[in-house]
Amino acid sequence: MKDILNFLSELHDNNCREWFEANRTRYREVLARHNANVERLITLISSFDKSIDGATIANSTYRIYRDTRFSKDKTPYKDFLSAFIVRGGKRSGFGGYYLHISPKGNTWGEGSFLAAGNVSPEPYVLRSLREEIEDNAPLLVENIKRSGFTLDSGNALKRTPRGYNVAPEYEYLLRQRELCLSHPLSSEWFLHDDWIERTAALFERCKPFLDQVNRAIEYAYEEYR
Repeated sequence: MKDILNFLSELHDNNCREWFEANRTRYREVLARHNANVERLITLISSFDKSIDGATIANSTYRIYRDTRFSKDKTPYKDFLSAFIVRGGKRSGFGGYYLHISPKGNTWGEGSFLAAGNVSPEPYVLRSLREEIEDNAPLLVENIKRSGFTLDSGNALKRTPRGYNVAPEYEYLLRQRELCLSHPLSSEWFLHDDWIERTAALFERCKPFLDQVNRAIEYAYEEYR
């Protein structure tokens, strides 16, 4: 993994087409290694979550090229590698397992991390997730605690949406615009030979949370799509 971390670190400091073209052979080698790691991670996750059967490199990974058309940041390349391993592929809308490798941080101000959940749900999906909270908030809290991850509340509403009936201690869940857990990683994490196995073990603890989230998403798709 040192070659991947070193490449990303250098790309962070030299994010321009000239540098990238001069290091394109390195990038191809790094990408091949990353894809092999993701394939291994898919295999391990599928051993405890059969819903991701059918996950492939093509529907789990992302291009390194940035779309700068509507961004003030015009750097042409992402300075991280990632994968979203999820039922139906990365654009399915279901919750899944996300790996983010970024040794120097990125425009989000974050370094490497793991995440589990869904982001940017459609309004009818968010409504179904909130109905799940209304019906089963204690179970959701228990599943979050069981994961050992932290609920990402960076995009939460300031006020509790109306029309839902939950105990006051669960109102913070209704304020979430998405249900996603995160867990930070240091670069040292990836220097252990068994980092993929250890990552899969962390993700396995998130499966009850994802099962609950995806049940609500599936219901939304069945009812409103």
